[in-house]
Amino acid sequence: MSFENTSIDNQLLENLKSRFGYNDFRPHQETIIKHIINKEDLLAVLPTGAGKSLCYQLPAIIMPGTAIVVSPLISLMQDQVDSLTKLGIKSAFINSSLDSHDMTFVLENLNSFDLIYIAPERLSNQDFLKKLAHAQISAFIIDEAHCISQWGHSFRPDYRNLALLKETFPDKPIAAFTATATLKVSTDIQNQLKMTNPTLIKSSFDRPNLELRINEKIDPEDQLLTFMERNHGKSGIIYTSTRKKADSIHKLLLKHNYQAEKYHAGLTQDKRAQAQRAFITDDIKIIVATIAFGMGIHKPDIRFVFHLDMPKNIEQYYQEIGRAGRDGLPAECLMLYGTQDLFLHKRLLEDLQNETIKHELRFKTDQIFTLCSSIQCRRAELLK
Repeated sequence: MSFENTSIDNQLLENLKSRFGYNDFRPHQETIIKHIINKEDLLAVLPTGAGKSLCYQLPAIIMPGTAIVVSPLISLMQDQVDSLTKLGIKSAFINSSLDSHDMTFVLENLNSFDLIYIAPERLSNQDFLKKLAHAQISAFIIDEAHCISQWGHSFRPDYRNLALLKETFPDKPIAAFTATATLKVSTDIQNQLKMTNPTLIKSSFDRPNLELRINEKIDPEDQLLTFMERNHGKSGIIYTSTRKKADSIHKLLLKHNYQAEKYHAGLTQDKRAQAQRAFITDDIKIIVATIAFGMGIHKPDIRFVFHLDMPKNIEQYYQEIGRAGRDGLPAECLMLYGTQDLFLHKRLLEDLQNETIKHELRFKTDQIFTLCSSIQCRRAELLK
């Protein structure tokens, strides 16, 4: 499709510079933006750090009406709205953290915002859908779109509500974004969202500034402390497979005088938010976390990601290491693995009732263990 339109090109570049402070687009950004402005459905599979937020924020301030952004995390919505407000872009979020007064204000003034962030659960609310029906919607944006697919690595049942968007608002474009989606997951996302003639835009997944290392697990605490000594003073994330291990590693780091916080689903929402904020603002350098941490984290200077345990699949691993080195500078990613990780992940799958899904997830676990134990170049194997 041709996008030749000098007026639009000039408008995009002008807003890119004046509103966002960039002189040039990154690969694929301009194409994605023009698809959205042309009201065409699309799925963009872009690596972490490729600048996907700009892909929908820029058209949202140019198109008439309000863009509705579906996002899975309250903390992510808050960060995005804070950032946009600083840029002078009118945005708000609707979620359970708002008091009734603020909620009413946003709902009564939907048309006065360029972007409104919502959780997928909000689309189960009939009153909210009625409000949307009377609002001027420019586009629907689905962030972390892999959550809608049962074949994805972070399936969220509430994302199934998104199927009603095309049914209820057939003339509104849907743009879905994810950093990790196999061809099977990509197809499922497009089908679940009932997209009309969607365009699939997929970028290269190579992150040349990331040094990837995978070592056998021998004495994990000792291996971690050796790694930390080499990376003293740098900002990084340490991933563990369980909350209990996150707690013990956090204690270990404090004992060795490292500035660290912990983050997992066993902590209160306030504690998690406090830990995340301290990490982003550099009050602490290290965060010890389970898979619960990281989605949508905007911290460009993370210099390392250390996995104490093998993630459950390659998509999860890729997404988590993708949080390092978003500023383009070198960063180190080290994963420890052992056969006990393989057995743990497979044991957890035994409770699943659906045999098809169980088989698929077993295959993905075997796939990442094969990556770990490979004697080939890990980067080449990962990209393959």
